[in-house]
Amino acid sequence: MNNFKRLTTFTFKYFNYEKFVIKSSTIRTLSSRFYANSDVTLTKTPFNHQFQFVRNYAKGKDKKKEKGKSKVVVNENEIASVLNIENLKKQLELPLEVMKNEYVKQLCLRTSAGSLELLTINFEGKDYTLQEIAQVVRKNPTTLVINMSIFPQAIPMVLKAIQKSGFNLNPQQEGTTLYVPIPKVTQEHRENLTKAAKHLFIKCKDSIRDTQNKHSKTLKRKDGLSEDLLRNVEQQIVAMADGYILQAEKIFNNKSKELLGKD
Repeated sequence: MNNFKRLTTFTFKYFNYEKFVIKSSTIRTLSSRFYANSDVTLTKTPFNHQFQFVRNYAKGKDKKKEKGKSKVVVNENEIASVLNIENLKKQLELPLEVMKNEYVKQLCLRTSAGSLELLTINFEGKDYTLQEIAQVVRKNPTTLVINMSIFPQAIPMVLKAIQKSGFNLNPQQEGTTLYVPIPKVTQEHRENLTKAAKHLFIKCKDSIRDTQNKHSKTLKRKDGLSEDLLRNVEQQIVAMADGYILQAEKIFNNKSKELLGKD
C-alpha cells in the first residue's frame, strides 16, 4: 500500500461537481490530506485511465427518499399480457399533450391575435375556436379588436371565455365589437401566468394519476393472475405514470422560468 502511487479523482459538491486530481502517495492518507493538508494541489485534468474515488454529498431528506426504494423496470411485454398497453400509453400521453397545447395557446407574455383566435368558445352546446365565429384583428400595438357581427348572440360566451383564459385580459364591448387592451408585461402579469401554468400542470398530473388508478382497478378485477404478476404489473403502471408526470414537471419548470424571466 505504501508504494501505491496513482492519481486519484474526487467528485465533491463544493467544487460544482468538476473533476479535480489530488496527488497522493497512499490511499490510506488521502482523506486526511484532502481536508487538512494545505500542500495538496487541486488541478483539472483528464481522468481516463485513472483510479477514481467518487464521493457525492447528499442532503438528509434525499437519502430518506431513496432509502428502501428500488427502480422499477417497465416490461411492456409483461404488461401487454394482461392489459392493452397501447391504450394505456395513449391515455397517459393525452394529458401531457393537452398541457403542451394549452401552454402554447394560453401562456404568452404578449397576447397576440393568433392566440385569441384559438381560444375555445362553447356556443349552443358545441365547442368552436374564436376564429370560427368572429374576426380578430390588431387595431394597434396595445389593442385587439374582435368583430362579433356574424354571431352576436355568442358575445356573452366569448367574454366569459376570455376572462377565464388566463391571458389577464379585460375586454370592453361596444355593440357587436369587443375591444381588448393588451396588458403591459408586469411582474404581477408574469406571476399570474405562472400560476396558470401550475394549475395546468396539476390538472395534467391528476389526469395521469386517474388513468393509473383506473388501469390498476381493471387489473385487480382480472381472474387467474398470480399475486407476483399482479404486483409487478401494478408497480410498472405506477412507474409509467411517474415518467409522464416527470416530463410534465420539467415542461412546467421550464415554462415557469420563461414566464418569470429567469434563466
